[in-house]
Amino acid sequence: MKYALFLKEKAIEAIINLYNIKPELDKIQIQSTRKDFKGDFTLVTFPLLKYSKKSAEQTADEIGNYLVDKIIDIQGFNVIKGFLNLELNETYWVNNFYEALCEERFGITKVEKDSKTVLVEYSSPNTNKPLHLGHIRNNLIGFSISRILEANGKKVIKTNIVNDRGIHISKSMLAWEKWGNGQTPDLAGIKGDLLVGKYYVKFDREYKKEINELIEKGQTKEEAEKNAPLILEAREMLRKWEAGDEKVIDLWKKMNNWVYEGFDITYDKLGVDFDKIYYESDTYKLGKSIILDGLKKKKLILKDDGSVWANLTDKGLDEKLLLRSDGTSVYMTQDIGTAYIRYKDFKFDEHIYVVGNEQDYHFKVLKIVLLELSYKWAHSIHHLSYGMVELPEGKMKSREGTVVDADDLIDEMIDTAKTISAELGKFEGYSDEEINETINTIALGALKYFLLKVDPKKNMTFNPKESIDFNGNTGPFIQYTYARIQSLKRKAEENKIVISNDKIENLEISEKEIQLIKTLNAFPNIVKEAAEILNPALVANYIYELVKEFNQFYHDFVILKEENENLKLFRLQISILSGKVIKESMYLLGINVPERM
Repeated sequence: MKYALFLKEKAIEAIINLYNIKPELDKIQIQSTRKDFKGDFTLVTFPLLKYSKKSAEQTADEIGNYLVDKIIDIQGFNVIKGFLNLELNETYWVNNFYEALCEERFGITKVEKDSKTVLVEYSSPNTNKPLHLGHIRNNLIGFSISRILEANGKKVIKTNIVNDRGIHISKSMLAWEKWGNGQTPDLAGIKGDLLVGKYYVKFDREYKKEINELIEKGQTKEEAEKNAPLILEAREMLRKWEAGDEKVIDLWKKMNNWVYEGFDITYDKLGVDFDKIYYESDTYKLGKSIILDGLKKKKLILKDDGSVWANLTDKGLDEKLLLRSDGTSVYMTQDIGTAYIRYKDFKFDEHIYVVGNEQDYHFKVLKIVLLELSYKWAHSIHHLSYGMVELPEGKMKSREGTVVDADDLIDEMIDTAKTISAELGKFEGYSDEEINETINTIALGALKYFLLKVDPKKNMTFNPKESIDFNGNTGPFIQYTYARIQSLKRKAEENKIVISNDKIENLEISEKEIQLIKTLNAFPNIVKEAAEILNPALVANYIYELVKEFNQFYHDFVILKEENENLKLFRLQISILSGKVIKESMYLLGINVPERM
C-alpha cells in the first residue's frame, strides 16, 4: 500500500496542475485493479468530476497522461467508464521483488513497546461437556486472528473464559451424584470432559421424562419445565454453590478438574494456546458487585421480585436481566465482571470476542450496559460474530449427545490422512516417526484450512474427506506445494547452486513470471486487510491463489535445468520467496507445513 499512497500524492498533484484546485484527500480513491481488467492500480475518477468539470472518461484520460509523463514506473493506462487503470512496468515489479526477498519477514510488522494492546477472547468452553466441532471453529478463528493482528504490529493477549459455574454445570454435577456410582475418568477409561459430558446428556434425558410425566398429569409444557423435580434440584444445587456449601463446592472442584485435564489434551492436539485464562467462578462475584453498585446509583432497576434489570428501551432494545430474584447470576453478570477485570489487568485498546452469531444480541447489550455504567473503555469492545458449522449429516446438539467430539474428529482426520497418503505412496523412505509427524501435520492442516477458508460470518458444512484432498483448495494441496519448493531448494544445494538475494540484472522475464511476482507482492496488503476486517479467509484464499500461480510457473518453466545461469538463479529466487510467503501465510492460520511430503 506504500505505492498506493505515492500514487495518491501524485494524483493530487495532477489535479492541482490540470484543474487549478487542491482536491479533498478523501476524494482520491486508489485501489488494486480488478482481476478482469488490465492494470495494477485503479484511480476512481467520478469523485473528481467536480474539479475537472469534464466527463469521467476525459478526466481519467487527462490524469492518466499526466501520471505517465511524471512517474517513471507507469508504462501505460486504460480507461473503463471513468476508472483509470494504471499499468506499472517490469522494472518496478522486479525491484519490488528484490526488496521483498531481502526482508527477514516479508509482509510482517514487528510488535513495538508502544504498540496497541488487543485482547482476543476465544474458546469459552462450558465445563459440562467436551469441546466439539463448533468449538474447533471458534478456537481456530480466534487463534488465527491473534496471529494476524500480531503480524500487523499489535500486542495481542490471547484469553479464554471458562464457564465453570451456572445451571448447566449443576445439571451434570447432579446427574453424576445421582447415577455416577463414584465413577472417575480413570475407572471409566475416558477423558474427564467426556465423562462429565456423558452425565450432562443423562440429566437431559431424565429431565425430559419428568416433563412428559407432568404434562400427562395436566401441566402445560412451560409449567412442567419449571416444576420438574430434577430442574428444581439443579437450581437448589446452584443456590448452594453460590452460598459456598462445602459439599457442593468439593464436588464442583473435583468434576471441573476432570474437565480441565481433558480440555488441555484437546487444546494441545489442536495446537492452540492462551496467555491468560479467566474463570466465571472468579469473575461473576465482581460482576454482581458492579451491578449492585449500578443499582445504588440508579443506573439499573430493581423489580418487585428482587431481580435486577437494565432498561434499554430508550436504545431501541428491551429490558435485560442482570441478577435473578434469588440473587444468582446470569451470563451477563460474569461478562461484566470479566470485561472489567481484563481492562484492569491489561488496559487494552481493543477487546475482540470470538463468539457465535447466536450471541449477537448479548454482546450488543453487554457494550451498552457497560457504557451505561460509565465504563468508557467499553467503546473498544468488538464482537467477531461467526456462523455455525455443521457436518453433512446436519446440526449437532450437546444435550442430546449428537455433537461431534473434537478429539474424535481430529483422530478421524489423522486416520483419513494416513489412508490417503498410503494409497498415494507419499512416505517411501520415511521413518515411522517422520510418517506420524507428517500425517499429523497434514491432518490438522486439512482441518484448519477447510474451516478457515470460509468467511467467519458464514455458516458452513465441514466435510472431513473433502478437506483432506491433495488437489484443489485444501490444506494438503498447499502443504504439498511448499514441500515441492523445499525439494527444489535441496536439489539446488546438492548441485552446489548458491541462491543469494542479490539482484540479477539484464533478464528477459516472461509475463507469467511477472504475474507470480505481483501475486507475491500482494501479501502485505492481504495481511493488513485481514486484520482490518478480522477475516482469516482472506489469507487462506490468497495462499490458494499464490499456490496455483506457483504451480503453473513450476509446470511451464525449466528451473534447475535452465541453461541460462542468471535465469536459473532468478527462478530459484522466485521459488524461495514463494515458499517463504506460503509458510508465513500458513503460520497466520495456525498451520504447520512439512519440509517433505
